[in-house]
Amino acid sequence: METGTTILRKNTANKPANKTPQKAAPKADSPCSNAVKKEYLKSRNACKVTFKLPKAACPDAVSVAIAGEFNGWNTEAYLMKRQKNGDYTLTLELETGREYQYRYFIDQSRWENDYNADRYVKSPFGDCDNSVVSI
Repeated sequence: METGTTILRKNTANKPANKTPQKAAPKADSPCSNAVKKEYLKSRNACKVTFKLPKAACPDAVSVAIAGEFNGWNTEAYLMKRQKNGDYTLTLELETGREYQYRYFIDQSRWENDYNADRYVKSPFGDCDNSVVSI
């Protein structure tokens, strides 16, 4: 005989089935957790976008830059800041109503896509994709 334990079960008999498949949330230590954060500004047509390249994607990196349509693909214009936990981050203010292609440039030698980009498009240069952020 059980004492002090009550088990409640949710009645789902009359609820319609959810036909939309749900995307599983990334694990906290996953390379794709919280990669792009968007904060829309009310005062003007802009959005503060925080890009994050997790340590898992570049564990031995010395420097990481972000290059894309927002800076003419300049690999030296926007260096990302290394956080205490090893992730690299950078916040940019971008115009809303647009999409921007971008990639991370690690140690001046290796390109990396964003694991959590809004989508990907074929790059016109080389056999690769570019990350896309939609604002």
